[in-house]
Amino acid sequence: MGVHFVGGVLAGLLGGLLAGAFGVGGGVVLVPMLSLVLGLGQHEAQGVTLTVLLAPVSLPAVIAYQRYFPIPWRLAAAIAVGFLPGVAAGSRAAVAVPDGPLRILFALFMLFVAWRTWRSGTAPDPGDQPARSAWHGLWIGLLGGLLAGVFGVGGAIAMIPFLTGVIGLSQHRAQATTLAAMLPPIGLPGVLIYAHSGHGLPWLLLAAVTAGYLAGAFAGAEVAARTGSRRLSRAFALFVLVASLAMLARALR
Repeated sequence: MGVHFVGGVLAGLLGGLLAGAFGVGGGVVLVPMLSLVLGLGQHEAQGVTLTVLLAPVSLPAVIAYQRYFPIPWRLAAAIAVGFLPGVAAGSRAAVAVPDGPLRILFALFMLFVAWRTWRSGTAPDPGDQPARSAWHGLWIGLLGGLLAGVFGVGGAIAMIPFLTGVIGLSQHRAQATTLAAMLPPIGLPGVLIYAHSGHGLPWLLLAAVTAGYLAGAFAGAEVAARTGSRRLSRAFALFVLVASLAMLARALR
């Protein structure tokens, strides 16, 4: 149990670090680590990740971002409202899928994440453009919630491209906005569905992952705010690529 607890802290630390640096919920890091390193089942790993994100674990990162890139709070609130029905629907779909096929779907999703992150790292950040209505946050949050429920991630991977391409935010402000939207416990509908699905949740491990995540998120946001994102994006893409291939190999054994 001691090794499991330490592993949970380290998984949370790395997940928080990358979440703060890239404005993602950390699920693309936490889920494969919990599954591959700590041996959790796919449903259990996804449920743990969603539960960790219930607490305001992104608060340190939001505070760090706010100092450099003021957050559009009305837009963040609209995203949070749209997220709620999306995460409920996505979680119900996920618990209906057997563990093996769900792991394969998650690995394929991560391959897409790796490709998109590498591609975004090669393109210049145009900076803030004239912003559109904050009401767009409702449908952006809905899409993010669906993705979060199905794969146990924060949903930022789906939301950030729309915040930059449709709303007109810079990459940094888009990352800060998604983290701010995740401050309330908007993943609760999904967590309740996972918790009552028969797979259960390891509560001691949850505490360990949460503690590590809090420490990592602040450090990651400080790194992102002070540096360019191209080199970090490529490193993140390579990590996600390796993790996705490892999960595919495990699922296909």
